[in-house]
Amino acid sequence: MKTLSRLSAIAIAAMMATTVASGFTRPARAATLSGGFDVGPGGFQGNFNALAATAGFTWLSIYFEPLVTYDAKLQKTVGVLASSYEISPDQLTYTFKLADAKWHDGKPFTAKDAKFTIGLAKNAKTGSVLAARLSPVSAVEAPDEHTLVIKLSAPSASLIDTLTKVMMLPEHALSSIPVDQLAKSPWWSTSPIGTGAFKFTKYVNDQYVELAANTDYRGGKPALEKIINRYFADPAAAIAALRAGEIQFTYVDSNDVPTFKDDTSFQVIEGNSFVVNYLGFNHESPIWKDLRVRQAVMHAINRDAIIQSLYGGAAKPANCAYVADQLVPKDIDPYAYDPEKAKALLKEAGWDEINGGKPITLLTYYTTPLATNVLAAVQAMLAQVGINVVPRAVDAPTYNSIVLKPDADISQFQLVYAGLQNGPDAGSINVGLNEKQIPPAGPNVVRARMPDLTAALDTALAEPDAAKRDERYRTVCKVMNSQLPWGTLWVANRYGVVSTKIKDFVWTPAPGGGPYQADPQHWSIAE
Repeated sequence: MKTLSRLSAIAIAAMMATTVASGFTRPARAATLSGGFDVGPGGFQGNFNALAATAGFTWLSIYFEPLVTYDAKLQKTVGVLASSYEISPDQLTYTFKLADAKWHDGKPFTAKDAKFTIGLAKNAKTGSVLAARLSPVSAVEAPDEHTLVIKLSAPSASLIDTLTKVMMLPEHALSSIPVDQLAKSPWWSTSPIGTGAFKFTKYVNDQYVELAANTDYRGGKPALEKIINRYFADPAAAIAALRAGEIQFTYVDSNDVPTFKDDTSFQVIEGNSFVVNYLGFNHESPIWKDLRVRQAVMHAINRDAIIQSLYGGAAKPANCAYVADQLVPKDIDPYAYDPEKAKALLKEAGWDEINGGKPITLLTYYTTPLATNVLAAVQAMLAQVGINVVPRAVDAPTYNSIVLKPDADISQFQLVYAGLQNGPDAGSINVGLNEKQIPPAGPNVVRARMPDLTAALDTALAEPDAAKRDERYRTVCKVMNSQLPWGTLWVANRYGVVSTKIKDFVWTPAPGGGPYQADPQHWSIAE
């Protein structure tokens, strides 16, 4: 049995997580912590629907909770609403023992709620982005109030990772809403009910969201009375608010870090993003059909120069979805910077007839100054070999509305600059590349239809032997590297900056903002 003791997990998190301690021991009375929790690529400003969330989990998990989550180092799963779980020897049955918890309205959280939630998450009609990931689930049972049983039709190595993103929802509050109306229900932004350390109290459109302490929280009464998530038009505005003392935390780009490093008023938090950035070729666009064109894109971009000059060295080149040594074969193509080779490949493919100098829309949801500079560099490098890309940056909801439409307009995103997590579970990239995940089933936004890649992903996910699974993922890496569904670029570090007045604050630069064990009930702000 995998025991997930809440108390021991909290102790581990306290020792291992990034924490910021002030010299004060007495927290301020009526303390309110304000932050830009949805600034940067881990955020999802304006989204409150946990079923539709592709990011923003740092904030959502303060008031919603999953059964399990990652620890603050993203190294293992720990219990949240599950106190323990067992996996059957054939890896087809998962049995969870649930913790004693209450919803914010005082009603008890039970296994029926968990069964109801997984049913919603598995149903694409709810707008769930997790439906395809949960397709191996064949049955969910609640034999008693504190026991949940999930049965699979085939082993799935990524089930636990997927469950970290399934925020539990109250059956008594949502069962009356038709499933096909749930995605647009005002409930999410007016009266959402969770089990977390803070309760949703107020949302002022495009300005801020306010949470109040859940004084009956099973993990103890929170030290703060309120947490506020401020919305900002761009990271520069959030940084200005941080320096002015209007907020106490925000995400920053790597090029902003030097201005905070020697300032004793702030603590810089750094970590691996576990996100591979890539240029995604829309495979429904005829301009990318020839592999030589995709190879030319890779050889045209000087990734090392971008990493050194724009990221300050805080990134690693990626030649498939992975950079972890145990998942990357030694003999894959490094796609070295070679603009002359790129030109030759384009000429062989007949690029002038395929597209020539016609503009190609490059869509992204990365709106930071760093991303703008990166795309400007990519644009210039591709222009030198005869590929004319035109970057277009939009917010995350707009991006999703464009790329996730089943009948999407190809002209709006012939190419995307995006990111997808490559860890801590290596199976995470499946949703972005498996043919079974093409919208509306899942977020394979590039519409990759590559039988060898889908077979490699399916084989890796179904491998019950953890020792053999790395070899399966190395095969995935080889296929990605040779067939180029994406033009993989790099995996960068991410940074947050927090005021040194904050005590016991935990933030991890996790993909999509997490979720991960942050224990917000312990956060406090000193006078």
